[in-house]
Amino acid sequence: MGQEVQCVCRSPHGEGLGTVQLEAECVLFRGPFRLKIPFAELSNVMAVDGALTLTHKDESISFELGVKAEAWANKILNPPTLLDKLGIKVGVSVAMVGSFEEAFVSAVPQAGPEPKGGSVDQLYLLAADLGDIAGLDEQMTKVAPRGCIWIVYAKGGAEPTEQQVLDAGRGAGLTDVKVCRFSETHTALKFVRRRG
Repeated sequence: MGQEVQCVCRSPHGEGLGTVQLEAECVLFRGPFRLKIPFAELSNVMAVDGALTLTHKDESISFELGVKAEAWANKILNPPTLLDKLGIKVGVSVAMVGSFEEAFVSAVPQAGPEPKGGSVDQLYLLAADLGDIAGLDEQMTKVAPRGCIWIVYAKGGAEPTEQQVLDAGRGAGLTDVKVCRFSETHTALKFVRRRG
């Protein structure tokens, strides 16, 4: 999500002007005091008269967001799923290369194995080692002209690292356009063909 607003925050920790950020799984506030409020720990979310009020550990915390309060409340109450973040929806053809977890495979009913013949809108490549990202030119031949490849790799510095994935994609003439938290252990980088 990554939205950011300057606002007044009122909480048991104090009151003051600062910056509030709406992240994928939490709200962050930085000002005269700092707060990190995970969505999973909220017992109530309300938007009334331009104020977003969150109940966290029996404490009421209010952010004066104005017209954005209702939209933020809706995003907190209905966070996007992984498939939403990846752009997987009905009508988007998907293929997977590598041994993805069954939970992801079963969540994408229109996904298939590596395409044979035609091309797909989205190709997911699980990069378990450096060899998996060596042939990106060949992998892109399986992707439709306006399609993309998502390279999924382990967090925490194991190879391939984020920089190695970026270098491999750029070296294959691709442009990185989005990063997504894929799971607790993996990150996904989206690449498209370079234009012009």
